[in-house]
Amino acid sequence: MLPLLFVTLVTAVAARRSPGADYVENWLKQDGNNRYSSDVIEDALLDVPDLIEKYGYPLEIHKVITSDYYVLEAHRIPHGRDQNNESDTNRPVVLLMHGLSSSSVEFVAVGPASALAYILAEAGYDVWLGNARGNYYSRENLYLDPDDRRNLDFWRFSWDEIGNIDLPAFIDYILKVTGQSKLHYIGYSQGCTAFLVLASLRPEYNEKIISFQGIAPAAFFVYNENAFLDIVPPYEASLEDIASKLGIGEILGNRELFMWFAVNHCIEGSVLHRLCSILAIGGDTTFFNTTLSPIYFGHTPVGVSIRQVIHYGQCANSKEFRRYNHLPITNIAKYGRPVPPSYDLSQITTPVYLYYSLGDTVADYRDILYLADRLPNVVSLYQVERPSFTHLDYAWAIDAKEQVYDKLITFMKKAEATNKN
Repeated sequence: MLPLLFVTLVTAVAARRSPGADYVENWLKQDGNNRYSSDVIEDALLDVPDLIEKYGYPLEIHKVITSDYYVLEAHRIPHGRDQNNESDTNRPVVLLMHGLSSSSVEFVAVGPASALAYILAEAGYDVWLGNARGNYYSRENLYLDPDDRRNLDFWRFSWDEIGNIDLPAFIDYILKVTGQSKLHYIGYSQGCTAFLVLASLRPEYNEKIISFQGIAPAAFFVYNENAFLDIVPPYEASLEDIASKLGIGEILGNRELFMWFAVNHCIEGSVLHRLCSILAIGGDTTFFNTTLSPIYFGHTPVGVSIRQVIHYGQCANSKEFRRYNHLPITNIAKYGRPVPPSYDLSQITTPVYLYYSLGDTVADYRDILYLADRLPNVVSLYQVERPSFTHLDYAWAIDAKEQVYDKLITFMKKAEATNKN
């Protein structure tokens, strides 16, 4: 019998391109007047490990097998390229987790000097980029087939399992490899959701976290007015049943449809280009470098389980942050009650640092303030200075370093000093 946690270190993988490489190439073939640099095109076609190596950073690829046999991939940048570039086993460790329908690419896509993973490595951190189950880099299970439309068991998970199972597997493995007793955790959007699940359901993990840096945390949807949350909640009760009958467990994985629209209607010069940017970014596009569009479409979306989306819809419906709502009989078997319990946020004793922006229509600032009021150990609640800063700006904006990352690293250093004392 396999152990509950089985891990391997891989320094190289078989040739693998970005999730949307084929579609970006089709896009560029159709776009006779090529307006993108060769560097941007190359970055759109490379996968995350090749992106990291292209820019001269040290790379390790780690595989972690969870207790329910999902094979997760983590990308490690153990030290900097230009600064703090000696091999040192005693660096502070940080785990970064991405948002919904994305991957570790969010932390490297905009390149050295601008992307959070590289900035952290240059600042002296041992950087680990996690990939949640089901995404392009973690789309594997020892016994379940993600492409089997007759058996959707692979996709029967939400961010509850990501927080309750994936994160403990990552954290335990990283601490074992590095020899450290604690690490920083940086979550972005759904990455924050997963941490709140972990620290409330498995409070013993609070002792393994130096600080929780929560970037645009998605948890409560009491005030949110995002159009997406108007669409999903009314149908959340029947959506999974309908999808199951159609043999659908994964959504946003249909790159053919997504890229057809992007290629034909979202390229620069198209009358719909600005509308596409607004829909993708969620507001003002002034600080989004549209010349990076091929990179964005080459790496996003990567597909998510339908339950991840439904779970957010349930939270929007109930105005509560609670566990996944199955049929009442299943809830009784799983939770001991017909209605799922709320996550007990009082269990979260990790020092919490939250980041929000007034221009974010996905993680509404009022909902983040609502969350902060319910957490017992909020050290800092930081409002991004630029009022138009959007949800995707945290990963893609040209001023993300000045607006967020510099402050985040300052807070991490303070948390380390407090932890030592």
